[in-house]
Amino acid sequence: MYVIQVASEIAPVAKVGGLADVVFGLTRELETRGHDVEVILPKYDCMWYEQIWGLHRVFDDLWVPWYGGAIHCSVYFGWVHGRKCFFIEPHSPDNFFGRGTFYGCKDDLLRFVFFSRAALEFLYKSGKRPDVIHCHDWQTGLVPVLLFEIYQAIGMPNQRVCYTVHNFRHQGVGGVELLWATRLGRPEYYAHHDRLRDNTHAHGLNLMKGGLVYANFATTVSPHHAWEVRHTEQGCGLQSTINVHQVKFGGVLNGCDYDVWNPEKDWHLARHYGAASIDDKYVNKEALRERLWLRKDWKPIVAYVGRLDAQKGVQLIRHAIHFALSRGAQFVLLGSSPDPAISREFWGLKQQLNNNPDVHLELGYSDQLAHMIFAGADMVLVPSLYEPCGLTQMMALRYGTVPIVRAVGGLADTVVDRDFGYKPPGERNGYVFDHADAAGLESAMRRAIGLWFDYPAEFRQLMVQGMCYDYSWNYPGQHYLNIYEHIRAK
Repeated sequence: MYVIQVASEIAPVAKVGGLADVVFGLTRELETRGHDVEVILPKYDCMWYEQIWGLHRVFDDLWVPWYGGAIHCSVYFGWVHGRKCFFIEPHSPDNFFGRGTFYGCKDDLLRFVFFSRAALEFLYKSGKRPDVIHCHDWQTGLVPVLLFEIYQAIGMPNQRVCYTVHNFRHQGVGGVELLWATRLGRPEYYAHHDRLRDNTHAHGLNLMKGGLVYANFATTVSPHHAWEVRHTEQGCGLQSTINVHQVKFGGVLNGCDYDVWNPEKDWHLARHYGAASIDDKYVNKEALRERLWLRKDWKPIVAYVGRLDAQKGVQLIRHAIHFALSRGAQFVLLGSSPDPAISREFWGLKQQLNNNPDVHLELGYSDQLAHMIFAGADMVLVPSLYEPCGLTQMMALRYGTVPIVRAVGGLADTVVDRDFGYKPPGERNGYVFDHADAAGLESAMRRAIGLWFDYPAEFRQLMVQGMCYDYSWNYPGQHYLNIYEHIRAK
């Protein structure tokens, strides 16, 4: 099968969040299975060019229709750790992708609407006819609209679209200028409630809604989150649209890159280990204590690794630090916040706890330290208010580090409570709490820390059971192939 992914990110060259990891991981999995996969991206000036091999211009006469004229573009090809990638560079005073940043510009909507039109124009002019175009998030929501309203009639009648939403909170809402810019025109047609009209803003056009309506199949990044966005406020206004198109909507859990997150070959670790050599994990626990100047004592280490923001349950994280210490555990945190107020709060907490030998707050990010924490900690906390998929809990399980999570999104799909889970006791792998409050958090932490102290053999068994789970790209890859085959048959 011939698949082209159209996306605004790919790891590691253009990475802001999990979208980049998904595009890279899914592409590699599909290629491993023998399929031909290419990726189309903007040619940002701030990409990590050192990670692109053999970058060269392959198409130098791409004129992309734009308003009443056209913008001249060049297309480059390069290998990103073995993935075949095309990068579109517009030559225009707008300087769409030469801003020194991936997102955050006032004209982001126009930037990525242009990219969507340019990607399809490149496919059309270059003669590429993939079986499936897989596009991602609001930045490419207009791709299926353009395909079925323009390109299908002029030479691309057999292409099908899979559209994946990674984050429903950013939908790409703009005005009719998006229609005039791309030459879709006909605002009275596209502003209809059944097409692109935003469900909340009467005069707005919603790119994500366009992707959901026009795609042959749409997904989000976990089965539980697919339910949440249909039936709760996590749909962010798109619940009715998703329910209208529910027969072509589902959740596919993201995969974790086991080439990177694997204690059996992780070069960041003091000692490699696996489920059959779990005792070697404790060598990494001592190495982590030495690195962070923690007291060497018979205590569990509870950790948090990730962003410090409202989505991640920042107040619960703060409460967890004090609660862990009160229960005789140690606490390690690695993370930073884009919010100045939250950042100040945690710097103040760091100063307050600076002399405590049982806690270390690292307010920043270090890839090496993240690997060391997953290997050295006994438990990892993920108390998110919402979490479409989440990778932290998958990484923790791979390292034999017991996750303590809130029952939302992909966390609910991947972690089964040790005491009350729906699977047999031998298949449970962590601790889960429902309510985003101190009582809910404490209930799970108390049980986890208590098991570590009182029943160490049973805690060890729980660690091993978690390591036996396979959250690689193997299963998601097959799920996406099933979707591709389904929409090809239409």
